[in-house]
This record gives sequence, structure tokens and C-alpha cells, in this order.
Amino acid sequence: MSEQQPKSFVEIKNDVIEVLKDCYDPEIPVNIYELGLVYEVNVDAGNNVHVLMTLTSPMCPVAETLP
Repeated sequence: MSEQQPKSFVEIKNDVIEVLKDCYDPEIPVNIYELGLVYEVNVDAGNNVHVLMTLTSPMCPVAETLP
């Protein structure tokens, strides 16, 4: 039985981006990553992920739930 190698920071970041591409803005049929709402995806040494993003508007109906 072979052990799996731990994922690199780049692989984790790419996995997170792929998941973000499955999240769509509720008002328009475009995913939040392609729409440009995600500014940064960072992975630290402990494999914790920090996503810096914004909403389409201050009155966004999912402002309380999306983050």
C-alpha cells in the first residue's frame, strides 16, 4: 500500500479555485471566481486557506451567508 504525498500549496490553491468556480452569484449566472469577486487565495504553512473576496454590491442578498 503506497502512501499519498501531501499536496503542495499550489495544488491546494488550485483545488480551492476549482471549488470557487462552482459557486455562482445568485443574481447572475456567472461563478464568483470568473466574475472577479475573488481577489486572493492564500495557503499557509499549516494548509489553512484564506480567501479574500468581495460581494457584487453592499445590498447583496447573500451578504450574510456567502462568506
